[in-house]
Amino acid sequence: MSFFLLGFISIAVVFVGALIGAIGIGGVLLVPLLTLGVGVNVHIAIATAMFAYLFTGIVGAVEYARRGSIDWATGLWLCLGGMPGAYLGAMTTWLMPAVALELIIGILVLISGVHALRPKSEVISERKGLSPTVLVFIGVLTGFGSAITGTGGPLVLVPILLWLKVSTLTAVGLSQIIQIPIALLATGGNLTFGHVDFKLGFILAAMLVVGVVAGANFAHRASKDALKRIIAMALLGAGTAMLIKAVSALV
Repeated sequence: MSFFLLGFISIAVVFVGALIGAIGIGGVLLVPLLTLGVGVNVHIAIATAMFAYLFTGIVGAVEYARRGSIDWATGLWLCLGGMPGAYLGAMTTWLMPAVALELIIGILVLISGVHALRPKSEVISERKGLSPTVLVFIGVLTGFGSAITGTGGPLVLVPILLWLKVSTLTAVGLSQIIQIPIALLATGGNLTFGHVDFKLGFILAAMLVVGVVAGANFAHRASKDALKRIIAMALLGAGTAMLIKAVSALV
């Protein structure tokens, strides 16, 4: 690999971390970077990315918690659902191709991006408006969808919470903490059913967390409307990328 390409990929990984820290969404770019840029097998790329998200989740949770931007009561129920979902998703990754799920998630993410661009309506209270049962179910969907696609959690969770009219900053904060249990259980599943490249995972984690810190700082300085527009555009871009990737695999 040339020095130029290595440098470009390194900068791109830091940028992915910044997106994760700022808007939660960004992990969708990491697996394509590993497969297309480095030539890593797609299943190993997904497994290794999930391991790296353990560290982005920890750092992101600290950054958002110290600014008072995490609803821990809501996050607990989401994490409880995310753990079994992540393990099941990791198992499924090694048993079947993820094309069908990527198509579904890509379509939903695109729709969520369009929805997020609509004028802001009144935000419900997360604790009163979302029951523990609903939150656990959302956690299961997030864990499963994240583990099977290697996107870490936020790509699935943030659109769902925005659909439910959870405030933008709260949604991003919750997406930080849910990465931790999802990454742990997905890594356990990947070790059971496949393989994780820990050396590459630690290298990725080191670069990602640099971006996460910068992204979290930006998120708390930007206006809520600006942050929501950025998330909407990221959702549209991520959804399009996932659909192109899935369609390319089918052709």
